[in-house]
Amino acid sequence: MRGRFITLEGIDGAGKSTHLEWLAGFLRERGIRVTVTREPGGTALGESLRELLLHGKATLHPETETLLVFAARREHIDKVIEPALASGAWVLCDRFTDATYAYQSGGSGVSWSKIAQLEQWAQDGLQPDQTLLFDVAPDVGLARAARGKSPDRFERERAGFYERARQAYLARAQQAPLRVHVIDANRPLVVIHKELEEIVSITWSK
Repeated sequence: MRGRFITLEGIDGAGKSTHLEWLAGFLRERGIRVTVTREPGGTALGESLRELLLHGKATLHPETETLLVFAARREHIDKVIEPALASGAWVLCDRFTDATYAYQSGGSGVSWSKIAQLEQWAQDGLQPDQTLLFDVAPDVGLARAARGKSPDRFERERAGFYERARQAYLARAQQAPLRVHVIDANRPLVVIHKELEEIVSITWSK
């Protein structure tokens, strides 16, 4: 049986990494094989791009950035995501194409329609079974992201950038209400994890 593809989304500081770790453990305790990956990342090309995008000194045109993201995504799908799904594993991915709409379109102004064309071409119809969108106000997210580490290039953006990214995320949720679950990330972890259990049970039953 083909595995399930679940993506975790949200602006920086929304808590994706914490929830991804918990969800992976929750599934493994129930005997499900899990592949955990991330974007940018997941392959040698993806990790190199991640370093360039987050910590590189060069300033890229937003459309150049978008094309690089989709090139890495095509490799990620081919080398990691599709093989894992075909083997029956569940794939948990920290960010996927919704993040491109949020950051490159909402944040940086790349045309929504251009991203949609690249999405159709590079993904060949692949979409997550479920997307967990952790929603938090930009000032809260940035304050969380700043704790204990030096900010990357995106984390140095102004709050306006993140508010535009957040609104783009919410627009994606409106476009795909059966796939994207908007989760209030301001609540205690135990409450959020209870909600994640309920969402995953829906995915499980499909």
